[in-house]
Amino acid sequence: MSISMNRRALLGAAAASAFASAAPATFAQGSPDRTAILAAMKKAAAFMTDEVAVGGGYVWNVLPDFSRRWGELEASPTIIWVQPPGTATVGHAFLDAYHATGDEQFYDAAKSAADALVAGQHPRGGWNYVVDTAGEESLKAWYETYGHNAWRMEEYHRFYGNATFDDAGTAEASQLLLRVYLEKRERKYRAPLDKAIQFVLDAQYPNGGWPQRFPFVENGGAHGHADYTPYITFNDDVAGENIEFLLYAHQALGSNDARLVDAIERGMDIYVKTQQPMPQPAWGLQHFPDTLKPAPARTIEPQAFATHTTGTNIRSMIGFYRLTGDRKFLERLPEALDWLDQVRTPQNLIAPGRTHPTFILEGSNTPVYIHRRGSNITNGQYYADTNPNNLIVHYGSFRNVDTAAIRAEYEAAAAMDPAALIAASPLKARAGSLKLPKYFTLRDVSIWDMSTDARRERPMTPARVAELVSGLNARGYWPSPLTTTSNPYIGPAPAEVTGGEYQTTRVGDLWDTSPYNTDFPVECISTQVFVRNLGDLIEGLAA
Repeated sequence: MSISMNRRALLGAAAASAFASAAPATFAQGSPDRTAILAAMKKAAAFMTDEVAVGGGYVWNVLPDFSRRWGELEASPTIIWVQPPGTATVGHAFLDAYHATGDEQFYDAAKSAADALVAGQHPRGGWNYVVDTAGEESLKAWYETYGHNAWRMEEYHRFYGNATFDDAGTAEASQLLLRVYLEKRERKYRAPLDKAIQFVLDAQYPNGGWPQRFPFVENGGAHGHADYTPYITFNDDVAGENIEFLLYAHQALGSNDARLVDAIERGMDIYVKTQQPMPQPAWGLQHFPDTLKPAPARTIEPQAFATHTTGTNIRSMIGFYRLTGDRKFLERLPEALDWLDQVRTPQNLIAPGRTHPTFILEGSNTPVYIHRRGSNITNGQYYADTNPNNLIVHYGSFRNVDTAAIRAEYEAAAAMDPAALIAASPLKARAGSLKLPKYFTLRDVSIWDMSTDARRERPMTPARVAELVSGLNARGYWPSPLTTTSNPYIGPAPAEVTGGEYQTTRVGDLWDTSPYNTDFPVECISTQVFVRNLGDLIEGLAA
């Protein structure tokens, strides 16, 4: 079962640094000793906490002279990022290093990241994508400039003033607070942890679904669009992330709080309730809370069924059967799998690694594809139609859904004995009988890793460890290529269309602050690379 989105897989997928120096010959035949590995870990951590951090928090990429900083968008000098691989991800890496070494430097670094998150926690308990250490007025100014002008990043077009479950930011921040609190039971972390738990409980609808953002705000739409954030959300595994966090809290805190188990059970049940009837037994990215029908979201996400979400939800429900032994989670999965086979992409449109259209219209099984016209946020529009040509590249109109693999997972689960499943279930186990995984950043962990180390399957090679120890530069970071960049904010976008053709590009004209891939990468300091490399050195210590 994989309740959570694979948000940590990116840590192992980061490109190797184009700027790293070659390993010296002294390491060619073997790995550095423990002293050298620990020294490299401590030096890299000190650079992050002493020079890169802002108020204990982090963004994703920083230029070496700190003149520009980026998360999902360019950040002001006072902003930190909550979305992975931001502040909480780095905090998890520090705590993993502490577990591997017992060195208090790493525990203090993890606490600094947790403190930054506590300082930016919404009064109700969750987190926004970003936190501005200079305060709300400074954050509003950023939203009115960089956020508002990011044409394709509609979630940043306005300041909501609430918190979000999107992109696992609230889930990962909550998990870090849980881990830091459990480490030494420092009382100052218990209140914000309890607030985070309460936020997940408060945001849940009685029917079990969770919205994208909470608390709800008046007139939440941006640029005349209806506000989609209160809709029941499956996109980016919002429900699965919340279920996972509540399970961690239930077990790790030893809590017999019936509210947690009730919320988990209702959270699983919403998958059953929102699976649509035949002949389209599928799910959308979001669903209306009242009718439970598929709902529209951003303008790149029409009111339609989503094939990749349907595949993810099938896998989640297989996991729910493993948690509960209740066959209601399996009953209609063959219908959904048959439907996915039915709506596969026509042979003449199949692209490498893609099997299905992303969106299928309700009532007709007609695929629709996403396009845009214009050049910036002021004059540009996104739209969907049945034309599979000239598609935007920053949001896939085709997906890879391996129905054969999912069907095999279903059949294996269906053959399992419910009694044996219940006996091994983290949900059914006595609260407090399971511990959190020892490590959170070495691989993509889940509730099934509880009471284990959650290490990687393959041991770290001596050559890789030597490369990392020697590749750390004199300042204390691993030079990395900045493969994405963005236009700086230069003022409000004009109403007239400017420049060339932006139908398929990741960025529009010079006024568009959306990120885009660059063919001319410069050196940067990457939190993603830091977390990946620190994890490799942790594995190197074990080897």
